[in-house]
Amino acid sequence: MSDDAVPDLRASDADRDRVAEVLRDALAEGRLDMAEFEERLESAYRARTYGELAPLTRDLPAAGAAAPRVSFAKEPAVSGGWAGRITGGGGSSTGAVAVMSGFERKGRWTVPKRFSCFTFMGGGELDLREADFADREVEISCVAIMGGVQVTVPPGVEVVVRGIGVMGAFEHPRDDGPPEPGAPRVVITGFAFWGGVGVERKLPRSKRGLKRRGTA
Repeated sequence: MSDDAVPDLRASDADRDRVAEVLRDALAEGRLDMAEFEERLESAYRARTYGELAPLTRDLPAAGAAAPRVSFAKEPAVSGGWAGRITGGGGSSTGAVAVMSGFERKGRWTVPKRFSCFTFMGGGELDLREADFADREVEISCVAIMGGVQVTVPPGVEVVVRGIGVMGAFEHPRDDGPPEPGAPRVVITGFAFWGGVGVERKLPRSKRGLKRRGTA
């Protein structure tokens, strides 16, 4: 479906499903919050014509489209210490959903004060090694139903795992010593049923290369 379609033309079930797919992607990417997603999804499945469907995705990129490149005048360097990575602002996205699918947050992104994710027969990856943090303490709430979430944190970050597993599990990362001064605290909560939430520590890719050269 496109905006060039005749507004009064009747929409098909496939048209409504395509709009729903765009809305699900927008929710997973943080472009819509849960209330907006539910409202638009309900409107999509009630829609009878293209004219009713078009406004629901007009302000969203099409499914599979590349996000526009955004440049910032000033961006704190990852290697400049923890002080430069605690932004005190908002996050890049506040949540992610994977229903028989997957999601990932990796590279340069900002972890909000509270991030919520949900997987059902799907999987997700949250890589915090190159991330900034909206606050000195952030909470990641994971609900995994017959699915899983993998959280990767860099050394020096304090991690507290408080999730509950029922025929599932929340893994604790290995202890690499005391937290680094100024490092954020990551609290992982949630619920796993026939699923799991794994937490591991890994060096950022840039530092892994330096470590290999230094031990050669």
